[in-house]
Order: sequence, then C-alpha cells, then structure tokens
Amino acid sequence: MTQTHQENGTRWLEQAGVRPTRQRVTLASLLVGDGQHRHVTAESLFDAAMGQGDAVSLATVYNTLRAFCSAGLLQEVTVDGSKSYFDTNTHDHPHYYWEDDGTLTDAPAEQLVISGLPEAPKGAEIAGVDVVIRLRRKNS
Repeated sequence: MTQTHQENGTRWLEQAGVRPTRQRVTLASLLVGDGQHRHVTAESLFDAAMGQGDAVSLATVYNTLRAFCSAGLLQEVTVDGSKSYFDTNTHDHPHYYWEDDGTLTDAPAEQLVISGLPEAPKGAEIAGVDVVIRLRRKNS
C-alpha cells in the first residue's frame, strides 16, 4: 500500500469525524485509497488486509465496517437476507448481484425508474429503497 493510499484513507476518515486509528486507516486505505468505489464483504476486506501483512482480526473488520456505516462512509447492501456487502458509493443507486460468483456491482442508476411506492404504515416513514437485481450468466 502506498503513502497516497494511506493519506486518502486518513482524509476519508477525518472528513467524517472518525478517529483514524491504525486499524481504521489500514481498512480505509484498502477501501478508498485508490479513489475507486468498491463493494466488499467483511471476509474479502479481511483477506485483503491479511494479504498485505496487516494484523487485524475478522471481528475488528466487522466492527470497523459497522462504524464506517454509522458515520455515513459506507452503505450496507444485504443480499439473500444474510450476506452483507459494503459499498463505498453512498449515493442512492441500484445494484446487480451476480449469483454465479456472488459479486455485487453497480447498476446504471439513470436507467432505473420507480414510478411509485406503497405508503408507509401509520407512524412510519420510508428511510430508503434498496434495489438489487439478481443476475445469472446465460448458458450459451
């Protein structure tokens, strides 16, 4: 990981008011250090950290991802009711879930049209709408 990656990760944390501890900077650098958006699972982020020789526990990765979500740095996208992906792009946008290999990618937001939603029950308000389009590759 380059110095620039660490600087980008540190800046990302500081802009959200998150204290940049060593482990948070390590994970932030993997998430946003190169300036690209990505979708990760806790396990894939843990593997990436271990792959570059950073000592961090899987529990710490989970806790850090939850803290980043609470700070508004990440969006959590749940697929199949149990598998969570964490997206560095926090703007509202749809996703493709590729069933064949279990990956999540962005779908073109400009092509999505939602013409109406049901009214929220009394005493509730709609906090957001998640759109996950499940795909599988065709057998040719």
